[in-house]
Amino acid sequence: MRSLATDPGARRGTFIDHSAFIESLSSFSRLHRAQRWEGTFGEFLAEILPANTAALARSSHEYIWDMLRWHGQKAHGEVSDTERARELFKRELFGIDEPLARVVEYFKAAAGGSDVGRRLLLLLGPPSGGKSTLAILLKRGLEEYSRTDEGALYAIKGSPLHENPLNLIPASLRAEFRERYGVGIQGELSPWARDYVEREFEGDFVSVPVERIFLSEASRFGIGTYAPHDPTTADIADLVGSVDLAKVAQIGDEGDPRAWSWSGAVYSASRGLLEMIEILKVKREFLYLLLTLTQEKNVKVSRFPLIHLDETVLAHTNLAEFHKFLQEKENEALLDRMVIIKVPYALSYKDESRIYQKLVSGAPAFRNVHLDPHVLNLAAVFAILTRLTKPEREGLDLAKKLRLYSGEAIEGVPETEASRLHAEASDEGMNGVSPRFVINAISTAITRGTTQSLTSMDLLLALKDAIESDARMETKQKKAWIDHLVSARKEFYNRWVKEDVHRAMFASFEEEAQQLLEKYLDEVEASLDHRQVTDPITGETRPADERFLRSVEEKIKVSDSGKLSFRQEVVRKAMVAFKTGEKFKLASHARMREAIEQYLFEERRDVLRLVTSTARPDEEARQKISVVQQRMISEYGYDEYSAKEALSYVTTLLAQE
Repeated sequence: MRSLATDPGARRGTFIDHSAFIESLSSFSRLHRAQRWEGTFGEFLAEILPANTAALARSSHEYIWDMLRWHGQKAHGEVSDTERARELFKRELFGIDEPLARVVEYFKAAAGGSDVGRRLLLLLGPPSGGKSTLAILLKRGLEEYSRTDEGALYAIKGSPLHENPLNLIPASLRAEFRERYGVGIQGELSPWARDYVEREFEGDFVSVPVERIFLSEASRFGIGTYAPHDPTTADIADLVGSVDLAKVAQIGDEGDPRAWSWSGAVYSASRGLLEMIEILKVKREFLYLLLTLTQEKNVKVSRFPLIHLDETVLAHTNLAEFHKFLQEKENEALLDRMVIIKVPYALSYKDESRIYQKLVSGAPAFRNVHLDPHVLNLAAVFAILTRLTKPEREGLDLAKKLRLYSGEAIEGVPETEASRLHAEASDEGMNGVSPRFVINAISTAITRGTTQSLTSMDLLLALKDAIESDARMETKQKKAWIDHLVSARKEFYNRWVKEDVHRAMFASFEEEAQQLLEKYLDEVEASLDHRQVTDPITGETRPADERFLRSVEEKIKVSDSGKLSFRQEVVRKAMVAFKTGEKFKLASHARMREAIEQYLFEERRDVLRLVTSTARPDEEARQKISVVQQRMISEYGYDEYSAKEALSYVTTLLAQE
């Protein structure tokens, strides 16, 4: 990974064209410069309603589902609505595709009128697993969508509940409205709106002012958030409001809607989304109110009849609170009225690495620090190892399981095994190291470091120190996590860094490796067909070189009993490439690439020792070292410091072999 700092050219005074970004801002502004509208309800019925009747009668679930599909309209290729609706999350959330699919399916089912829409959506998962980010993305997505023509929303002007103006239509006329416009009206006017229409317009609802509204969490328009403080002192008025004594003094009647404070979170979220943070920490009366709101679309407060509210309640909590909740039998009825979706940590180290990349990209501490190309992947491998359960299948260990989960091929293990293993351990990812723990350790290493470069070995030491100094962890768990650090270094980093050094040593590596691959194919085809190989120079014939074939295959632990099936697979893939007019390359077969690289590496082991271990190199050796370092810097993402460290580390590894 190269430096995360701003392009150094900018600091040297190199001209940077800012016009592209300015144009992006202008384009965004043009796209989101929403048309404002204000008029009477009569004008709304004549001017606005006929153009898009169905959209103006949408429920909150329908609105969110349409928002998700709108954000996914730029998805490439032929994809389903469900896949398209996940586009909103793809740039920020990694490694939780299954939970995201379930969230999207919830909104699709709820928008379609399913009973799922009468259930509270609860996200359950470990800290720092993406629950809050998911909620934030939904809220920001709603804000943006409401400023588009497709997402236009209208409300009774001044209503603290942002009520749909269609609710003004009397019940006796709703059947006629449905026949004329083809949509039904589900909502009811709030006590505030009824009083407003009677007092200000003497019941003439056609004259009631209507305006276009834009969802905004900051302005408390259609998006609300509730975070519980001390459960023992929490007041349900935070959700549903209370009598405003100052207004009572002016109006003289506590039952007057004008004397009620409509500032509760459920009113702010009307027509949109209410996020409930750590929901299971609240009192039970809070839960009953929220579940009634979700199921019946109304709330009951003193002095007023039922208050209709159409909003989606999205809640999230952690495992500790959920387990406490499960232990109380009286909560069983509440659980039946929730849709619970597990949001675990990522189980692919590649996805986990992308999370770290996102976190460090925006952190000032990393701005001028170079990370060697394996730092984030190595940290991710360690994190995933702490989240996995040991497989029971013979021949599989945690390292192989991790590779399977990350889409890598394992000899003798079918690709479908990853799904089976995950099904057997459905709670994987609900415990283990959090991304926050890893990022904190990396930040500490950078703060303590004396250089502006962080190597993979620096990372391992920082994580080890973070584990040992964590007062919350028991000794047994500390030992297990440190063992995972050792495994991450031996099973993954050692292989990665040796490959880097080997490639950097030989400028002709790709060409030489391709030639070796072609030789392997020639020998394999001769072996499978039981025919002789003709020497291109002497013209002499000989049997297939079984010793060469096995020396390549043994590098990736292909057994003697499994060599035939492996060779047939390689030839089959080569034939597929040939039929499609493509050249069979190293990139076409990951395991063959690994085998060829290891074979070449073994051939040049002595040269590598000579170049990297000379204490006082002569000019020729010094030049070789310089070429290797420069290639690692220019092509593999190292800087000068980390390249030297990697060369030194590989030398140590070779000395131990």
